[in-house]
Amino acid sequence: MSGAATTASMLGQPDLAIATQNDFVQNATMIAGLSPETPIICDADTGFGGPVMVARTVTAYARAGIAGLHIEDQVQSKRCGHLLGKQIAPVSEFIARIRAAVAARARLPGCDIVLIARTDAAQGFGMDEALKRLKLAIKAGADVAFVEGVRSHEELARTIEELSPTPVFLNVVHGGSTPDFTIEDAKALGVKIVIFPMISAVSAVHGIRAAFQSLKTTGSDVSTAKGMGPKQFFQVMGLDDAIEIDKAAGGEAYSDL
Repeated sequence: MSGAATTASMLGQPDLAIATQNDFVQNATMIAGLSPETPIICDADTGFGGPVMVARTVTAYARAGIAGLHIEDQVQSKRCGHLLGKQIAPVSEFIARIRAAVAARARLPGCDIVLIARTDAAQGFGMDEALKRLKLAIKAGADVAFVEGVRSHEELARTIEELSPTPVFLNVVHGGSTPDFTIEDAKALGVKIVIFPMISAVSAVHGIRAAFQSLKTTGSDVSTAKGMGPKQFFQVMGLDDAIEIDKAAGGEAYSDL
């Protein structure tokens, strides 16, 4: 679950620390509930505050059924990791966030949520500082390492080599700071997890714009519907599962749709 896409889809706003913890947890809970058996990784921004808030965030995500989350080292008034001008919190504050996340997980019986430490320090302070921060985060208990805005194959290869055996996480956003790595590129370098967090949001923008332009031009929604009526649309949203649940309980409310 992308923080940028959450902010855009729920609030219609840019990724500038506008969405709150409640917004993130609400969206994460909805997404995880759609397919409980599918592992979901969620953006947790800075944890939304000090150690107490970080712990609350981890607890809320774990209760929602989230498989993993990443916590970063930007200041609280953060921005998208692929925008310029990011400000970085002191390393001690970042490590306190990671420790709080680790402690929160330990307090939850049977909890195995994966903690991903993310640093945005490479942009303003270079790879030496970014890797130093991640090494400290790993010592504090982070399971996976994530350099946001990695700028080259060489930087990514160095990250993997220096942080081994800790798994490395890669974020690919077209038009951002990171090259357009393919899944095969990432796999060949040794990346264990690669995400394309804006793929659904950006394609939705293009699709919606095209649909409204078509409506303006043709005066109809026939061409953009592509044969999808209300029932077919609701089937994408889980209509058939809902009917089966009702039927299994002895209901007949949806026998004629």
